[in-house]
Amino acid sequence: MRLTDEQMEAIRQSARQIGGELARVRVFGSRLDDSARGGDLDLMLELPEPVDNPALMAAQLAARASRALHGRKVDVLISAPNLMRLPIHNIAFQEGQLL
Repeated sequence: MRLTDEQMEAIRQSARQIGGELARVRVFGSRLDDSARGGDLDLMLELPEPVDNPALMAAQLAARASRALHGRKVDVLISAPNLMRLPIHNIAFQEGQLL
């Protein structure tokens, strides 16, 4: 995974601040390929409880993670009991790695 320990910890802390102590964050996509270069960061925020404003939560985590990665583009997907599960969620669960 092409993230430093400090970047991973910053993302984990941000996920807990935004989604609560039980929030988990998973990295998926091109950042898992150690031989690749560049690319954005794809994250999935996993929440055990329903959420009221998933778009705001995704934007907040994307902004904080982008700062931790010195401005790199970050895409955030949210998984929560009240949200529709799309094919991209299945990919993130199958191929992603928990931070």
